[in-house]
Amino acid sequence: MSYISAALCSASIQSDPHQFTELQDVVFVIQSQRNSYHSHRAEQRRTELLHQARILNQNSPDVVLLHELSDYDGNWSILPALPRLASQYCQTSSWIVFLEEETDVNLPILTQVLSKFNTRKEWFLGRPLHDDEPTIIHHYAFSEDPKSFTYPDFMAGWALSCLLVMRSDFISQLSHEFALYIWEEGMGRALTAVKEFCSERHNSSSTGDCATIINTHSDTCGTPVQKEDIFVAVKTCQRFHGDRVPLVKQTWEKDVASLEYYSDVTDPIIPTIHLGVPNTERGHCAKTFAILRRFANGAVTQAPWLLIVDDDTLISLPRLQRLLGCFDPDEAVSVGERYGYGLSGGGYSYITGGGGMVFSRVMVQNILAGGCGCRSADAPDDMVLGMCLNTLGLTVTHCPLFHQARPDGYVKELLARQRPISFHKHWNINPVEVYQGWLTEPNLTRPQALTNTRAEL
Repeated sequence: MSYISAALCSASIQSDPHQFTELQDVVFVIQSQRNSYHSHRAEQRRTELLHQARILNQNSPDVVLLHELSDYDGNWSILPALPRLASQYCQTSSWIVFLEEETDVNLPILTQVLSKFNTRKEWFLGRPLHDDEPTIIHHYAFSEDPKSFTYPDFMAGWALSCLLVMRSDFISQLSHEFALYIWEEGMGRALTAVKEFCSERHNSSSTGDCATIINTHSDTCGTPVQKEDIFVAVKTCQRFHGDRVPLVKQTWEKDVASLEYYSDVTDPIIPTIHLGVPNTERGHCAKTFAILRRFANGAVTQAPWLLIVDDDTLISLPRLQRLLGCFDPDEAVSVGERYGYGLSGGGYSYITGGGGMVFSRVMVQNILAGGCGCRSADAPDDMVLGMCLNTLGLTVTHCPLFHQARPDGYVKELLARQRPISFHKHWNINPVEVYQGWLTEPNLTRPQALTNTRAEL
């Protein structure tokens, strides 16, 4: 039985008739993205919700695609979008329910669940997650007891009462940070756990009481791109020629058709290429823009895709090939793990460099034609590129399969849903074991582990 069919079978479920939530009391916000592939998926989710409402003979709810709410690209961080959601929808609705592209909804059960909560109070509802240990991606918050603070599993869906939304003077960021903001150091609302917001997958046999389930993200959209379609640029320096570069060669380099190592010296053994840019301890903006220019001039490669990684990035090229089959290389595409800076004040989004930055050739041409550049050689390259794209009116595309940190920095349950594309940093791990355990395909021969490798930040 399909999930929508199950929803119709449960349509007879009723709660207290004096406070029963109708679909017209709910605004659904799909956390969509502007890229054509993702906007199409979000539109499919909206169509499914409206179709289910029609079958239930109920008035259609408002279904908002987040990227269409306004021209501001920072709405993905939710908090900047709340004032507009409050003014446009909360005058006539009681709830805002947030969904991702992968979130399937059982509308009858969802309305039953929402009916349990008095809308004259402030509510922050969802399926709780917590960190098992302090993590850098959450700025080591609650370092003494990370399990004491919970935040919503976005993919399972989550909800805010309009009373909470309408008091918003909200600022920026996502998931863990969003929960921190609403919590207001203990003075605001903590997340209320709702068991009907479920993490079960759509093909699970235990979804009968779930208001939401997860239609796991597929990284296949037809034919994967050929390995020859991806040119790989590895940023390194002489300091790491003896430890990090051998790890790249032993693990994922074997899956690459075209790759160059860019360093501060020319080493014919590796080999490396010196772009005339001195090494910097951080930032590497000048080096990255030199790579973009080298790729764009077409002398080295005509590949439609450019991947820029650090020498301590671990990545699966076969999985990246499948992912890029989802995107049109004739569009200006930048994809990776998205962060944001200053989004409450008209800031910008950017792809984190450590997890890998992927650009279509069209995007690289747009960046260079737009006159973007570095204020200093050691400016943070990923953030400078984010500012550039924001200035040019171009967007970045988030993919949760890229990771700026090591596997221990993420909730294990979330990683278990994925076939990750990348991780970053060699600190306090065996990089080969991480590559073998997380990034290789089951039917592929795995490399033998290196011995006496150095763990570097």
